[in-house]
Amino acid sequence: MKFKIVSREDKRSEKIKVTMKQYLTDFELEYDREEPEIVISVGGDGTFLEAFHRYVHRLNRTAFIGVHTGHLGFYADYTPDEIEKLVIEIAKTPFQVVEYPLLEVIIRKNSGERDRFLALNESMIKTAEGSVVFDVKIKGEYFETFRGDGICISTPSGSTAYNKALGGAIIHPAIEAIQLTEMASINNRVFRTIGSPLILPKHHTCLLEPKKDKSFLISIDHFSRTYNDVKSIQCRVAKERVRFARFRQFPFWNRVRDSFVTEDGK
Repeated sequence: MKFKIVSREDKRSEKIKVTMKQYLTDFELEYDREEPEIVISVGGDGTFLEAFHRYVHRLNRTAFIGVHTGHLGFYADYTPDEIEKLVIEIAKTPFQVVEYPLLEVIIRKNSGERDRFLALNESMIKTAEGSVVFDVKIKGEYFETFRGDGICISTPSGSTAYNKALGGAIIHPAIEAIQLTEMASINNRVFRTIGSPLILPKHHTCLLEPKKDKSFLISIDHFSRTYNDVKSIQCRVAKERVRFARFRQFPFWNRVRDSFVTEDGK
């Protein structure tokens, strides 16, 4: 089997990377940067996002697994003291694949240019200054005109990230959906928004059409870029899915509990 290790590159993570690489090659697995069948993330959730985007072009052929060396490893199944166990499992045990939904974002410009992205966690749409104003359409029908700091569109697995901080719901990844959560919307006697997160199923597409400014700061997970002359931003559940390599059961709600409710899983 071909594997690749992506490290956070701090001293601890790099040491684990070197150790795992040596162990796995001793088991006659092949280290392959271009076409790995399994990608091991060593670090925190930011490292996992980096690994995902590095191999986003081969999601149907690559599975991901995480080793947690950060403060909050929501995507990581293993801790540093379990490295030897993980190496043996990778080398000797066929892994199960668990798939999670992804978010597709298509940015269209008035010039006709078009960019398409996949997000594991979320996309956020803001402006450098002032409020964003755009019409929100769902399934081609006008829903509302949003005014506020911005909108966060998250996947079910990403619903535990920035979406949660905005007051959005936590959604189990078995549900193929995306969630739109407002960022400081303007609600008064003149302007009105729904004021609640919206959960859209996979066959519903959300279209954001700017009403005034055409320049937006758009982030896809932890990557941000300013887009000018924006005509529309389309969001929906992607046809692609992320594949996680599982060697043991780790239920989603256990991750949520251990990350946000209990200390040290107790």
